[in-house]
Amino acid sequence: MTITTRAAITRYAHSPWEVTELQLDEPRAHEVRVKFYAAGLCHSDDHITRGDAPVRLPVVGGHEGAGIVESVGPHVTRVKPGDRIVCSYIPACGKCRPCSTGHQNMCDEGKNASTGMFSDGTFRFHDGDTDLGGFCTLGTFSQYAVVSEWACVALADDIPFDIAALVGCGVPTGWGSAVHAAEVRAGDTVVIYGAGGVGSNAVQGARYAGARFVVVVDPVDFKRDMAKVFGATHTFADATSAHDYVVEATWGQLADHAICTPGVLTEDIVNAAVQVTGKAGKVTVTAVGKLEERAVNIPAGMLIGYQRQVRGALFGDSNPLYDIPRLFDLYRAGDLKLDELVTRRYSLDEINQGYQDMLDGKNIRGVIIHEH
Repeated sequence: MTITTRAAITRYAHSPWEVTELQLDEPRAHEVRVKFYAAGLCHSDDHITRGDAPVRLPVVGGHEGAGIVESVGPHVTRVKPGDRIVCSYIPACGKCRPCSTGHQNMCDEGKNASTGMFSDGTFRFHDGDTDLGGFCTLGTFSQYAVVSEWACVALADDIPFDIAALVGCGVPTGWGSAVHAAEVRAGDTVVIYGAGGVGSNAVQGARYAGARFVVVVDPVDFKRDMAKVFGATHTFADATSAHDYVVEATWGQLADHAICTPGVLTEDIVNAAVQVTGKAGKVTVTAVGKLEERAVNIPAGMLIGYQRQVRGALFGDSNPLYDIPRLFDLYRAGDLKLDELVTRRYSLDEINQGYQDMLDGKNIRGVIIHEH
């Protein structure tokens, strides 16, 4: 049976989020209908409204979410009605080539993330005669959504929904960028550019992996202060000051790793990251930039002379089915800070204020609490 749901959508690039009522279909084969209780306000969704993401519009926003399975379609085996879940913004079917070789972050079922289209070429959200997809085929800015069962990860009763939602994207993306993609090791020097919802977790990952120096670059005072809470050893407002410190602290050897997690990636940030890394250093690029700009533009000699590496990281090289539960275990043990990530909670009607607060540097992460 089709139901009505309240959702935040954007109809055109350079337009704000609009809260409206949509019709939502029943789940089909290998799909489930989720009643979301919380959704994270990730910067990636803001890229949609600014025209910086190649996303089919109109679209239901949101790709961080946690809630309860309301109903299931045919052949669903991973979850059942009543189960508490967190959604991974990249599904993990467990059977495709990437999944079977330990790269669930590149699961083939994620191929329609930018359109919200399901594998059969159809959509589940409808606004009159207009079909809408959910961002990353989720749409967590809706009270209810139909998602793939492969995007569902079991959530234990002791983890609150508002905390769990962030572990569907921002936490493993940041943490994994340091631990998995960069492969930070004990004694390393790490420089992290951007200390928002993803960068804060890169800080946590680098520190937990045993980095000696975790240096954060962010122009916002509040984010630099919070970076110290998450484990940063030193913070700077600009890249030049950070570079000068790293030169001094490492006796000129420079950093082992630079991780790029700003809200908007720029060529200047990537160049600073390359220059701050020493011999055999690695630059890990996690953030995205503006669609029409090239952020990676490096003379070959900058890489060859010091044998530096520049690589991208999707979902922090994390495997959702394994890493999401493991991160919750670290949270329970006191080794991962999640409560501190949530700066403010908003109603769905306050979504545009939430994103303005993010842009103003007031939040590490804002969270939408859905009303039911």
